[in-house]
Amino acid sequence: MEETSWITKIITNPYALVPTLLLLFALFMWLRSQLTIRKLHRDIKKLREHLHTKLEIDSEEMERRKKEMERLKQERDNLRNMVQVLNQKPGKQEIRQAHIYQKAIDIMFEKAPGFAPAWQITLKEAEEEMKNAEKGIIPFFKRFKGSTGLPSGDSDRSRDRKSTLELEDPAAS
Repeated sequence: MEETSWITKIITNPYALVPTLLLLFALFMWLRSQLTIRKLHRDIKKLREHLHTKLEIDSEEMERRKKEMERLKQERDNLRNMVQVLNQKPGKQEIRQAHIYQKAIDIMFEKAPGFAPAWQITLKEAEEEMKNAEKGIIPFFKRFKGSTGLPSGDSDRSRDRKSTLELEDPAAS
């Protein structure tokens, strides 16, 4: 019973009661802070795992996007090359039309003696115009303007062509 009386003496002593209560309060606060620290450590560990998982997913997605981008670049280059090849490769219809034009030119050379010089001048002008069109000097829409009319501003050239043809045409004299 003496032990109980010793505890009772401490509790009943007004000078020892305040430090004892402060000590118990400090112990309670320390235990509470330790539990909070433990909980925060678990949360930090959980967040690190979550961040690690997210970074793995993002890196996989980034790798997939890089591969997709490389595949699309390769496909784009292949399509660009294919378009260039197809633009250079004449179709059957164009080849047939070119043969028809060549045959018509050969017949005109035989039938019309003044046709050759006029043809050469016209051919050089057409080649020069196509070179300028390919370089971008002549706008694209004027390049393939129909043969029904001349583009605007070409009336001087057409008059010069007619006067040249009239001067060189031996059938007219």
